[in-house]
Parts: sequence; structure tokens; C-alpha cells
Amino acid sequence: GANFGGVSALLTMLNSCASGIGVVNIDNGFGAAYLASTINLQIEKARKEG
Repeated sequence: GANFGGVSALLTMLNSCASGIGVVNIDNGFGAAYLASTINLQIEKARKEG
């Protein structure tokens, strides 16, 4: 991620077409926790629906 100050690595991650991929900045611990919580809530919802 050293090229263009990490922008090239960021664009590569954001352009990924894989489902279930979340991208957060290395300094964004709160955002990462929020994303993880959102994923966990979706998993729990799917389990309850069967």
C-alpha cells in the first residue's frame, strides 16, 4: 500500500466483487467493530429465521 499513499491498495479492496467483504482503515477500530457487529446481527437473524 505504499504507492500513492495507500490509495492503490484501497481502490483494489473497494473494487473487489466478492460478497461479504468489508473494508475499513487500519486506524478505524470503531468502524471495524461496528461492521463486525452488523455482520453478527445478520448471522443471528438468519439463524432465527431458520
